Amino acid sequence: MKNVEIVRIFHEIAYLIQIAENDPNTVYKVRAYEKAADVIENLTVGLEEIYLKNGVQGLRKIPSIGNAISLKIEEFIKSHKIDYHQELTTKIPLKISEFYNMRGIGPKTIKILYEKLKITSISDLEKAASEGRIAKLNGFSKMKEKNILRTIQLSKKNKTRYLLGDVYPLIKKIESRLTTEDSVIRCAVVGSFRRMKETMGDIDILVSTKEPEKVVNFFVNMPEVEEIKGKGKAKAFVELSNGIGVDLLVVPEESFGSASQYFTGNKDHNISLRNLAISIGLHLNEWGLFTKKKKQIAGDDEQEIYEKLHLDYIPPELRENCGEIEYFSNNQKERLDLIDYGDLKGDLHTHSEKTDGTMSIKDMALQARKKFGLDYIAITDHTKSLRLANGLNENQLLDQINKIQELNDVINEYSTDSRFRILSSAEVNILKDGTLDIVKHVLDKLDIVGASIHSNFSLSKDIQTERLTKAAKNPNIDILFHPTGRIINKREGYSIDVEKILNTACETRTVLEINSSYNRLDLRDEHIRLAVQNGVKLAINSDAHHPVHFAYLLFGIGQARRGWAKKIDIINTLKVDTLLKELK
Repeated sequence: MKNVEIVRIFHEIAYLIQIAENDPNTVYKVRAYEKAADVIENLTVGLEEIYLKNGVQGLRKIPSIGNAISLKIEEFIKSHKIDYHQELTTKIPLKISEFYNMRGIGPKTIKILYEKLKITSISDLEKAASEGRIAKLNGFSKMKEKNILRTIQLSKKNKTRYLLGDVYPLIKKIESRLTTEDSVIRCAVVGSFRRMKETMGDIDILVSTKEPEKVVNFFVNMPEVEEIKGKGKAKAFVELSNGIGVDLLVVPEESFGSASQYFTGNKDHNISLRNLAISIGLHLNEWGLFTKKKKQIAGDDEQEIYEKLHLDYIPPELRENCGEIEYFSNNQKERLDLIDYGDLKGDLHTHSEKTDGTMSIKDMALQARKKFGLDYIAITDHTKSLRLANGLNENQLLDQINKIQELNDVINEYSTDSRFRILSSAEVNILKDGTLDIVKHVLDKLDIVGASIHSNFSLSKDIQTERLTKAAKNPNIDILFHPTGRIINKREGYSIDVEKILNTACETRTVLEINSSYNRLDLRDEHIRLAVQNGVKLAINSDAHHPVHFAYLLFGIGQARRGWAKKIDIINTLKVDTLLKELK
């Protein structure tokens, strides 16, 4: 818990520094606190444990934790506060938790609004924008004011929606605990969680058991439970410490399969299944599949439900009533070889400490191979125009190419297993006019070149589309990273003509990324399906800034499956030499 609190405080300090201080070195202080927060967030051990064992010296051994920051961690461990943080919050009395994650409303904007209009909360900001007071300020406009209101409305709309990646580890832990409880026969987390939806409002869990009251009592007394909202003999509803609600329902063993199907959903998929059952003289509900004489002919096994309805098993990720029932009918000759969760061989979007990552290239590579079983990664550090991320210039990129060549020899020198490969790459910045910020003769020396937009999000649809299509037409660009720029629950992404970009990608053999970072999951599932239908190749990448982020690939695969992507559609299911031949 101290790790979580310190991460929050360091992020707040980084944010407040940009408002409260005018020092030209502010950017470096901000970067130091943000980088420290990122490292601490990914630690597998508690800071207090490190401190109690080895004191401040132990803290200093953590990457990106210098003397000043280690002393602030010590201060928090001893007093549960950091004076510098309290000074900043007193100096700038913002409701910082409301502003920190508001995309498009950064600290520079808030600084002006605080100084000119005394805005300290989101409600203040919304009122000022609604009254037209922001557009009257120098440097602002009606469009900027409109975008601020849109951002606030999006935040309100999605306030009760939880990101899949935020709840996934906790829910899987609960599922595992229930599964191994002696009296539980079967357990499944269902609903939108099982369908790998980007966000969810709550969690549904099914169990079968001969001792329902015992299981219910076990469930409501788990350490993650903050409050019991309701409890019966065979069901319970609780709120977890992170705020999300969880329903537990005990179902008979003979109905577990049909209940799993029913509660996985979605609603429209279930309606279509029930209508299909009626059309062949059967009745389907959460308790089973029945004849007209109410004889149960299926129920304990989910797959059997589909078989009795003359369907092949439909993976949960596809159950959205978007043509899956017709496609999986027994009359369909072509089978869908979806990308599976163990199919990726590499990751083509990762960052090192050279820019805004938190670990060395060598450590990223070793962890990718040893802990995640990957065969290759591409190091795609940012380039020079992205100054906040300490982007690399041409000379630094050339130096990094040489460093990667040396590391490949070192990493594999004593290896007895198959060779691992680090690919030299970069996340090149797409400028406002669609050109790149790195010269061609340097890009030619990289194994793979990725490109993405990091600025000027509010350009018109036509201009933004032209910006991306121009980049796709560039013969040096292999992959467009996070193509729509959305941040789930925070930013809708820039306005683009997706179909035009897909057509250009197909014509130019440009790969589009499915960014697995769970607050992006960009491309959306519907865009993935369009890409597949148009013959556009895709790459599922983690955008890792720390080795633990390789775990995000799971979410990208889930997103790809929701978009009906097959293994052959995903280029990083290929061996590295084959992959490189497939690119432009």
